[in-house]
Amino acid sequence: AMLDPERGLSLTIARVVQRLQGSSLHSQLERQARVSLHKPEIKLESLKEDIKDFLKTSGWEKKLQNAVYSELNVFPLPCHPAAPPEHIKEPLAYMRKAQGSWEKRILKSLNSMCTELNIPLAQKRPANEQKELLNKWNEMGTDEPDLSLFRPVYAPKDFLEVLMNLRNPNYENGEQPSFRNHLGLIQVPLKVKDIPELKEDFSELGLNIGQLGIDDSAQVPPEFFENEHVRVGQKVLAEQDSAAAQQYVRQGCPTALRADLWALILNISNQPEDILYYEQLKSNVIQHDLLVDSLIYKDVKLTASNDDYYFVFEDYLYQVLLCFSRDTSVLEHFTYSSATPPKSYIQGKLGMEEYAVFYPPNGVIPFHGFSMYVAPLCFLYHEPSKLYQIFREMYVRFFFRLHSISSHPSGIVSLCLLFETLLQTHLPQLFYHLREIGAQPLRISFKWMVRAFSGYLATDQLLLLWDRILGYNSLEILAVLAAAVFAFRAVNLMEVTSLAAAEAVLADLSTLKVMPLLQIFLFATVT
Repeated sequence: AMLDPERGLSLTIARVVQRLQGSSLHSQLERQARVSLHKPEIKLESLKEDIKDFLKTSGWEKKLQNAVYSELNVFPLPCHPAAPPEHIKEPLAYMRKAQGSWEKRILKSLNSMCTELNIPLAQKRPANEQKELLNKWNEMGTDEPDLSLFRPVYAPKDFLEVLMNLRNPNYENGEQPSFRNHLGLIQVPLKVKDIPELKEDFSELGLNIGQLGIDDSAQVPPEFFENEHVRVGQKVLAEQDSAAAQQYVRQGCPTALRADLWALILNISNQPEDILYYEQLKSNVIQHDLLVDSLIYKDVKLTASNDDYYFVFEDYLYQVLLCFSRDTSVLEHFTYSSATPPKSYIQGKLGMEEYAVFYPPNGVIPFHGFSMYVAPLCFLYHEPSKLYQIFREMYVRFFFRLHSISSHPSGIVSLCLLFETLLQTHLPQLFYHLREIGAQPLRISFKWMVRAFSGYLATDQLLLLWDRILGYNSLEILAVLAAAVFAFRAVNLMEVTSLAAAEAVLADLSTLKVMPLLQIFLFATVT
């Protein structure tokens, strides 16, 4: 049930206030206000106004604005006060149910690995192992433990099979009229945008607007646009305004400013208390050995270590991902995610709630390719605690949606449907041809979208794509790009006669230029 705007606004304000009250920003503001009392320009008779002015001129008001903006970006708008909390997680019951049974499967796979390998989910490391790990914390990659018995809990293609079997029980055998002619693999009726709506949403990507990542715009000589764009970017950074930064990066980030702009949008400032928190996570890793550590290790070895761009960051990836698995603050995102953190029971206490713990502590079980969410960020951030915070924020804003079942427009189900609908509508011949030969396009593009294209595009191109994810606070652009790649290779794809051949045509995306592809697909396609 939707709320009337005023009621909605007051609920939103109440929630933001409640969330900020517990934050370190709140205590810093209080401290600043107390300090200001001793300043000569603060008069007793105009105390309230003077303190407000002081907080404004000293930059604290901006910090508060950014914190509020960040809350509004991450948390969904409030539902009706009477709506049960599971509606905030996911409004559609059949989606919640499907996510629940998928989680059971993942847990079963994890538990059977425990039993087979006779390894506990968690154990304290012996003192000598703790010391050893501490000593080689910055070069964990040199370790070569035998991980041959470990296998990823699941891979994207297992997840795709689950999504293909999703059905809305209210529609028996394809009754929904407008949906009957959808011939893709995804068979649930969700509303997705068409090209005119996407054009409007992504208007800053238009053909007559300057873009970073387009070398030969007819309108503006690229070097002229670039110099001007850098100048504006520096101004945005000087202003320290998250909302302005988010608008700015829609046209792309200059390489030299990207790390700072992303941090500003995500409201990450790497305060002393953040660094301390990271150190606490690290000591938790050193003291306790989790089964997921081996899964993380194996994933990095299977993916990033073999990647021409990312193998150099192997040690960073272990540090970030091992700390991430211990971070209980990540549990907070489950209030607006369709997923639920898995529980494990202390030995011999199965089913007794007071002996239940979340496992892993952050509630997220990594899957094959998970480390590729972190790898591109290593190009931008070289200080581990900052890299860590940026990744965690990217995860709780965006990446979690790529591996959970929900009806959210940025959720993977909607992205799959958007991708298939764009192809079926705008490249019907290609779509039917691939479907006829058993090469359903989604079978090929699914892994690109689940990984947000990390590991598929050249890094400079990937960062231009992620600029736009941050700029639009949406993952829909992943589906648009996936469709644009098929459009770009359409001539070759029309020639193929098997799934393997189609996969070969699309095996290497490392030479693609993201922005021209998106522009041509969105703004030069006849609709």
